[in-house]
Amino acid sequence: MMKTNLPVILLRGIVLLPNNDIKLEFEKGDSSIIIDEAEMFHHNKLLVVCDTETVEDVNYKKLPKMGIISKLSHKIELPNGRIRIVISGLSRAKVDNYLNADKKDEVLEAIVTELDEEVINEKEEKILVEKVKKEMNSHVKTISYLSNSILEAIKNVDSLSKITDIVAMSLAVELERLVDYLNCLNPEKRTNMILADLYEEEEKYNIERNLDLKVKKEIDENQREYFLREKLRLIKEELGDISPKDEEVDELKEKIDNLQASDKIKTRLSKELSRYEALSTVSPEINLIRNYIDWLLELPWCKSTIDNEDLQNVKEILDLSHYGLDKVKERIIEFLAVKKNTDSLNGPILCLVGPPGVGKTSLAFSIAKAMNRNFVKMSVGGVNDEAEIMGHRRTYLGANPGRIITSMKKAKSNNPVFLIDEIDKMTKDIKGDPASSLLEVLDPEQNSFFSDNYIEEEFDLSKVMFIATANYMEQIPEALKDRLEIVKLSGYTEFEKLDIAKKHLLPKVCEEHGFNYDKLDIADALILNVIRNYTKEAGVRELERQLANIVRKIVTSMVINNIRMEKVKVDDEMIKKYLGNPKYQDYEKNAEQVVGVVNGLAYTSFGGDTLPIEVNFYEGKGNLVLTGSLGDVMKESAQIALSYIKSHIKEFGIDYDKITKNDIHIHVPEGATPKDGPSAGITLTTALISALANLRVDNKLAMTGEITLRGKVLPIGGLKEKSIGANRNGIKKIIIPYDNIADLDEVPKEIKDTIEYIPVKEYMEVFEIIKKG
Repeated sequence: MMKTNLPVILLRGIVLLPNNDIKLEFEKGDSSIIIDEAEMFHHNKLLVVCDTETVEDVNYKKLPKMGIISKLSHKIELPNGRIRIVISGLSRAKVDNYLNADKKDEVLEAIVTELDEEVINEKEEKILVEKVKKEMNSHVKTISYLSNSILEAIKNVDSLSKITDIVAMSLAVELERLVDYLNCLNPEKRTNMILADLYEEEEKYNIERNLDLKVKKEIDENQREYFLREKLRLIKEELGDISPKDEEVDELKEKIDNLQASDKIKTRLSKELSRYEALSTVSPEINLIRNYIDWLLELPWCKSTIDNEDLQNVKEILDLSHYGLDKVKERIIEFLAVKKNTDSLNGPILCLVGPPGVGKTSLAFSIAKAMNRNFVKMSVGGVNDEAEIMGHRRTYLGANPGRIITSMKKAKSNNPVFLIDEIDKMTKDIKGDPASSLLEVLDPEQNSFFSDNYIEEEFDLSKVMFIATANYMEQIPEALKDRLEIVKLSGYTEFEKLDIAKKHLLPKVCEEHGFNYDKLDIADALILNVIRNYTKEAGVRELERQLANIVRKIVTSMVINNIRMEKVKVDDEMIKKYLGNPKYQDYEKNAEQVVGVVNGLAYTSFGGDTLPIEVNFYEGKGNLVLTGSLGDVMKESAQIALSYIKSHIKEFGIDYDKITKNDIHIHVPEGATPKDGPSAGITLTTALISALANLRVDNKLAMTGEITLRGKVLPIGGLKEKSIGANRNGIKKIIIPYDNIADLDEVPKEIKDTIEYIPVKEYMEVFEIIKKG
């Protein structure tokens, strides 16, 4: 017997026997390394071992000592990056020793000895082979669901060793039984095992078949019993006996009489109840009608909650739960004031638009709490089927009302605060346009007559206070936007975040972790450090997670060390230990004055941010190269900027040959992030002039504004958010369009105190500013 070493491939839940093939498919990784080693160093040979352990981690000390020497007969790399192989079993082998078992970076190998099968008499072998074929033929005929492909596979096989291995792999036996076949070197013994398994499977099949016949007979008897019981029911009704269904109908009649709804709804319910009463208890329609009656009975047709009309109390509750957001709070107070004055007013339909984490969703819940109304939420992000909103017609199997009516049922009142979340993320396809379905819901002129496809009766939504939320106003369909009262929520300044952290986040986080907030001593400067260096967002979600991280680690340390402290003082070292190195270094985006680099301002999903624009030129043919994932509008702004410079070449002191005999490259860093919009017009112009005129621009200066071919500076949007981002990045001066002066009223006072705003009407004013430095 010759010994050799082979790479090992472990199979869990699969046994391979000689003279059989298995197909495997896997990702590139450890398994592909094994295959590569088999191809390069072992003539496509490897050892297949079946691991019967159920635990996830492999215990190399308990690996089987028997395996199959196999050959890699086929390998193909699929388009999706996966690898598909076919392994053919050759012979049984004994594992003498596993190599590299404790080395994670090395391929598992084994020293194996190929085993010879026990030799039996040639005449006896021929008889046993015929016996196996005969029994398999009978087995396939007996068990109807078996494929006869196995008969073709063994038709021309004369070797007992080979036929037993092929047949064993086709048997419906447990994994342990296949392992027994693997460990058995005697073909005669394997033949006896196969015959025993065949007889056992046939016996099970016959028992199951007899059971099926008995069940069929019982079903026939139950059918007969059903007809007899139906006759008995009719006889009882003739005799005046009362059935349980009659009691159920009486109960439903009582509910209809006590229902707070219009006469029209009660009439509809009475008709449906009459249909329900007339149907047989075994009718397939009876459950559909009962479900419909239950829906009509459970909807809050005329149930309302009483609003909290103490306006001062409402304002206090809103202020307690959310910092700032004065416009939204003011609108809620106005609604309640007018309602109190007129004693009747339809609910407003507000749409809170702002970046993630500024408190849009949680504010809606606080509004419901302050107004003493019930609260329901419906997220429409990713919804692409209008039936989700309007419901399915009752003719469809399994039909139910849409999410509007379902939410009203949950609300248990007809005047809840109804939050429609992520209204800008709806999609449309062949199933319909859910945004169009919401038009009826959110139109004050129509929603008092809202009709769900399933309910088929008008439901009054006019008393509902709808609050929609969105991240991007541009993604809300125009027809839907027209019906909404848009309230923009901008990001928080650093000092607003500091105030929120102290008044709301830290007390909340400490309570969630069972830690007394009064025992936590953390300075404002440290919280600002977390805000500046460990978060980058318009809202406070990430800030809350980082503060929770600090508190969680403090609590863990106290529990592990079994210590109690009267006061826990947080310092810089603890912040770095708990949160790691700073994640964001905003102040280093444009740390020094460089020719051809100018700070622009952008409005991103994180709120406002600075946007350094880089310009370089080199010998060429006057081409303009634009990189940095720029949108069409921003590319056009770059073309306009270059055309404007060409037409005023003398005023800027630029040699025209520099433009015509050089290629100009404009790049906006963070190329993976798409950028678009016209507001970088004056920044692009300034960056081009800086590069072409060798003029350095103050790195503490930023600018925003659209430019025209005539050099006019046009107004932009998002000045507040851009100002907050500029302040976060250490900007001291911002050049803005003259028409945006009115927007400065929305900029927080602490931002205006640290940043100088320079309004301009013409680009030449910008050029004079950068010349002075």
